[in-house]
Amino acid sequence: MTVIKAVGLSKEYHESEVPVKALNGVDLDIDAGEFTAIVGPSGSGKSTLLNLIGGLDSPTSGKVIIDGTSLDTLSGSKLIEFRLYNIGFVFQAYNLVPVLTALENIEFIMLLQKKDKVERRRRAMELLSAVGLAERANHRPVQLSGGEQQRVAVARALASRPKFVLADEPTANLDSHSAENLLDMMAELNRKMGTTFVFSTHDERVIRRARRVVTLRDGMITGDEKK
Repeated sequence: MTVIKAVGLSKEYHESEVPVKALNGVDLDIDAGEFTAIVGPSGSGKSTLLNLIGGLDSPTSGKVIIDGTSLDTLSGSKLIEFRLYNIGFVFQAYNLVPVLTALENIEFIMLLQKKDKVERRRRAMELLSAVGLAERANHRPVQLSGGEQQRVAVARALASRPKFVLADEPTANLDSHSAENLLDMMAELNRKMGTTFVFSTHDERVIRRARRVVTLRDGMITGDEKK
């Protein structure tokens, strides 16, 4: 089943006298359960594509359809609500709330969804266990290593039971050991829970693990390989 559909997706930035075309007519379908890496050199449009798929930015032309809903039909609070319930995000900078514990960071998404307190706590502990950090539940981000913070970020992305998780260069700030552990964990979540992951990356470790590799160059898809 197709969960993400990009149709004729283009994006131009007009921050200087010469417009910059970050994406140029991208068509892409991603099915539920995929473990896909979007790769390419710096400036190829990887992060722009993820931002458009995630509804964090709007295309100049074309559209993104998530599980049958076209994002261009949503705006303001409707788009925010749609992202909250349908899309999980993992950023290279972790973006954890520093004053909250690991457990509370995961619960926060469900608090926004107005989930019951007991359900929030149960789900958050279940996810912390799934990412191997149950014993770190009451630690704040400053008390966690980079790899542990990124594991919490993945657990937080899964808390809302999203249709898919977008991970923008998730291993960029991690050492080799932490990066391998994070990838092992996400691959396991993909296998056991059927979670759809879409990465933007230039990390060979991620590319090796991916079951599909979509290559971008100059804002266009130049390769699409399924392993």
